Amino acid sequence: MNTIRKAIIPAAGFGTRFLPATKSQPKEMLPLINKPAIQYIVEEAVASGIQDILIVTGRNKRAIEDHFDHNVELEYFLKEQGKWSEYEEVLEIAKMADIHFIRQKEQRGLGHAVLCSRYFVGNEPFAVLLGDDIIDNRSSPALRQMIGQFETHGKTVIGVQPVLPEEVSKYGVIAGRQIDNLIYELDDLVEKPHADKAPSTLAIVGRYIIHPEIFDILEETPPGRGGEIQLTDALKTLCLSHGMQARLLDGERHDIGDKWGYVKATLSLAMRSVDLRDKLHDFWLEQWKDSIK
Repeated sequence: MNTIRKAIIPAAGFGTRFLPATKSQPKEMLPLINKPAIQYIVEEAVASGIQDILIVTGRNKRAIEDHFDHNVELEYFLKEQGKWSEYEEVLEIAKMADIHFIRQKEQRGLGHAVLCSRYFVGNEPFAVLLGDDIIDNRSSPALRQMIGQFETHGKTVIGVQPVLPEEVSKYGVIAGRQIDNLIYELDDLVEKPHADKAPSTLAIVGRYIIHPEIFDILEETPPGRGGEIQLTDALKTLCLSHGMQARLLDGERHDIGDKWGYVKATLSLAMRSVDLRDKLHDFWLEQWKDSIK
């Protein structure tokens, strides 16, 4: 089967880098302008043709489920007030896709979170989108780029983008050979290598299309870094046994997994907003004037 119908969005982490804000609310619900971060991920999946989405959550993540459900009282209030654009916006959130939820009952790593989706996925290839990476390309969503490659070549695909050499130790990076401008045939995946030992500067950026054989591999994958089941470890095995490709993704990537990345993403999205960009520009001019006085 070379059609991707289902997507997994892991969202069970504690979000410790954003404490205390994430003490009682999911980090995935932190807003970027007026939408929670996870909504951008769901919108990318839907824009890529996915209509069946499983969000893997944990305890204290109920707000995610509520966000993608109807809020009858709010919808009624908006209609009564004649706020039709707001009404349509909140209504569309509940209708954008068939969204399902399952809890990861223990914090055992990304690989385990993907394994929790086994019975939802069944025996077909599927997409995984990580919520810490927002890739902004409105004309051709990142996942859509990867689906097109998968439909042509039929191999597991990993999304990559270049990073600075001094940053490779923060990421998983690929080892392989380039077969055209955008596609790499992979030999290996290396998790957080030292800069002088990295096989490339192409980092894995939280987008995957994976064959279902990964589930049997994950069942046998021992805990790795941090005592957790690492998806990268299982993908290395899948790469050696079934082959794998990478896709050089076109789009502006925002790593919102840390505070500075989150701030940059907010500013970048504000600059794309008709309502906000002029105000932001004027604000920065004022700040600049004050700083040189």
